[in-house]
Amino acid sequence: MDCIFCKIAQKQIKGNIAFENDRVIAFHDLFPQAPTHILIIPKQHYTTLNDVPVEQGAILGELMTTAAQLAKELDVAESGYRVVMNCNADGGQSVYHIHLHLLAGRRLNWPPG
Repeated sequence: MDCIFCKIAQKQIKGNIAFENDRVIAFHDLFPQAPTHILIIPKQHYTTLNDVPVEQGAILGELMTTAAQLAKELDVAESGYRVVMNCNADGGQSVYHIHLHLLAGRRLNWPPG
């Protein structure tokens, strides 16, 4: 499989790692859209949100709790942050390995785009 996020998770490509455990890895985005922009991914490959089996849905909760933990560690939890997961082309997904964006460090307007 030629997935850049799988290669980062497997340490075949170097990433600026912010967090890692047995199931999840988080790293700084190469093209940040905010002063804090971290991508949080499951180490297991799921192409889109639509591809996560219900029986493996706990990984989605772990992505969210990892985002909250990182926001606290990075001292942006109190001022505020945004978590975003895009799904497929019209949803803005550009890398087809599910990933959660943690964005913070500036005022994030609504609607997003």
